[in-house]
Amino acid sequence: MTFRYFAPALALAATALTSPASAQPTGPDRMLEAQILLDRQHQSPGVIDGREGGNTRRAIRAFEQSAGLPVDGKLDDEVMQRLRAASTTPLLIDHTIAPEDIAGLVKVPSGMEAQASLDHLGFETAAEALAEKFHMSQAFLRTLNPDASFVAGETIRVVRPRETELTTKVARIEVDKARSEVRAFGADGALLAIYPGTIGSDQFPSPDGEMEVRAVAPAPTYYFDPSGREWGPDKRLTIAAGPNNPVGGTWIDLTKEGYGIHGTPDPRLIGKTASHGCVRLTNWDAAELGKAVEKGTVVTFS
Repeated sequence: MTFRYFAPALALAATALTSPASAQPTGPDRMLEAQILLDRQHQSPGVIDGREGGNTRRAIRAFEQSAGLPVDGKLDDEVMQRLRAASTTPLLIDHTIAPEDIAGLVKVPSGMEAQASLDHLGFETAAEALAEKFHMSQAFLRTLNPDASFVAGETIRVVRPRETELTTKVARIEVDKARSEVRAFGADGALLAIYPGTIGSDQFPSPDGEMEVRAVAPAPTYYFDPSGREWGPDKRLTIAAGPNNPVGGTWIDLTKEGYGIHGTPDPRLIGKTASHGCVRLTNWDAAELGKAVEKGTVVTFS
């Protein structure tokens, strides 16, 4: 990504301490604004980076559906007006880096065998930790803060993402394999949240049909068993918990053995690649969903 691409977003960063309704950005700034506001409405665009893409279009469609608007995935004036009315707090804020924001950094090797030698798979850099905390891409974080060292006590400019978890329990989850989309519904059928997901491939397909949530692990240890697998090492491995663990920071275990909904060490790739059959979300989306489900929550793959 070039500095020139982010120039409009830098202009927004300089002025966005007022409400989005008064700022009325256009062009790339408008897309950035929409991503921030969609994230706050639990219509996740995935990583916030100011760039239009499939994840953002999916989130726009979900918001249109929840707002009773024509569903076409286009960021038109009506969608922007509804998004702005739903949240009037600043788009970007100043954040003073606390020691706990960047604690536990570790060099994470590639390959599961090497990762199994670590006792924690934390973030590798302060920029990675901070970008994930605020649902941003690392490139966008660095562009907003070109002179930052990302050390404790330093004040940086960041996105102000969603500040509330889902307040209604999720009664049903739909995994739409064709649209790489995970939808969460309440007991009354209301759409509570939508997340972009990485789903299985033709070679390693996700399951079909209905199953249930069996358990939720908010800081999962990853156990690899090569039995029956066509990929990975040829021996059993145990990989410690942490956001850069192969299943990220949350594991939602399903009643079909070996399958789950989980986080990821690389949120940029959500919705853009294929998995080995499970469903990957960003760590922050997986954490939110994990807190809102319980044993017995229905999960349907279609």
